[in-house]
Amino acid sequence: MYTSADDPIYSRTALLMGNDVMGALARTRVIIFGVGGVGSWCAEGLVRSGITHITLVDSDCVSVSNINRQLMATTRTVGQVKVEVLRDRLLEINPSAEITAIQRAYNAETAETFELEQYDYILDAIDSLKEKSDLILRGTRTPAVFFSSMGAALKVNPQGVKVAEFWNVRGCPLGAAIRKKFKQNHTYPGHKFRCVYDEEVLPNRGKALAADASNSEWDGRKAQINGTTAHITALFGMTLAGLVIEDIYTKTKRDSLS
Repeated sequence: MYTSADDPIYSRTALLMGNDVMGALARTRVIIFGVGGVGSWCAEGLVRSGITHITLVDSDCVSVSNINRQLMATTRTVGQVKVEVLRDRLLEINPSAEITAIQRAYNAETAETFELEQYDYILDAIDSLKEKSDLILRGTRTPAVFFSSMGAALKVNPQGVKVAEFWNVRGCPLGAAIRKKFKQNHTYPGHKFRCVYDEEVLPNRGKALAADASNSEWDGRKAQINGTTAHITALFGMTLAGLVIEDIYTKTKRDSLS
């Protein structure tokens, strides 16, 4: 069985983590919903850290307006399927990894097809309020550890990225809208979960191009086109990946002492 502890590409990670943690990383199964500005960087952080079983879920193709912030988006990949381009990149990093690309939208109708119970970690990087809310409700009712990214648009300050339990997230219009939806419907997550978020919400100062119409972000009231930056979306994605790595590290070390 492949283990990242034996792979020279992970020698620096193993030096810090130890072989027991590297073995745990290699055995861990992760699914990422949404591989845009946040999810793509999250996937990169995971595979470079030793996670070797990753499922990528997204229905979109790369567009020109993705190039400013999405890892796999370049002038060469415009028009190609996002999950397939990202899978190919991740396999260039670790050819032994098991990367599954699913070009399918997540929603209430397709939710059962993803077989969430087979994963150790479920990562939410979905923009849509309705689909994000559904994934939170379903994902937190599985044995998997669930982490979520709140809205990463309309921000420029890299020092503002935070992590908090979902009900303690403040200053994020998307988080507020999800909490309101849950309360109105009297439906709540199965357990507590942590989120990556940022309280900064800046106004758009430029005009959106017509080509951006299919790349809208949630602003707390409705879907609209919002400005984004590479460094913020990458920070969100890497922080999301970091939560997974830290959790595995902590659990493995705790188990070794018991």
